[in-house]
Amino acid sequence: MLAGANLEGANLFGADFSMTDLRESHLNFANFEKAKLVRASLAGANADNAAFTRIEAHRANFVAFSAQAVSFAGAELQRADFGRARLKKANFEKAELGRAKFVGAKLKDVRFTLANLSRADFSGASFAGSIELDQAILFLTRLEGVDISAATGLRQSQIDAACGDAATKLPRGISAPKSWPCMFD
Repeated sequence: MLAGANLEGANLFGADFSMTDLRESHLNFANFEKAKLVRASLAGANADNAAFTRIEAHRANFVAFSAQAVSFAGAELQRADFGRARLKKANFEKAELGRAKFVGAKLKDVRFTLANLSRADFSGASFAGSIELDQAILFLTRLEGVDISAATGLRQSQIDAACGDAATKLPRGISAPKSWPCMFD
């Protein structure tokens, strides 16, 4: 139980925080590289300039998480919940985000290059600035009502595998497939 802890600048490389309560913690400049955060709660935590590179954080709770210039590069984040998170200049390059939730998240200048976003849910999320989706896997990724018109590196084949609707805004040259909206079980 570390809710509200001040771990600013801490070197936590490889530490095991599985099922740990880190809600409302201060994690600015902390190094969590290769740490284990399986089912951990970082809800409401602040983590500007923190490194979560190559962490294992399946089913972790990042609800209302706030971070600027944070790196999740190469992280294992399947089923992680980033609902209502505020992420600016976040790097998710090569991250595994299958079934992750970004419902209501505010994302600015984010990088999802080569990320696996299969079945991730961006319902109600807002994007600002640049959105890098080069070679990202968007299989059944929920983009209903989301404006990704500023996305770079996005190809028609990626959108053809994703799920959107008439309110989804796409970049120039990319069109909504006839299969939209997707049917879910």
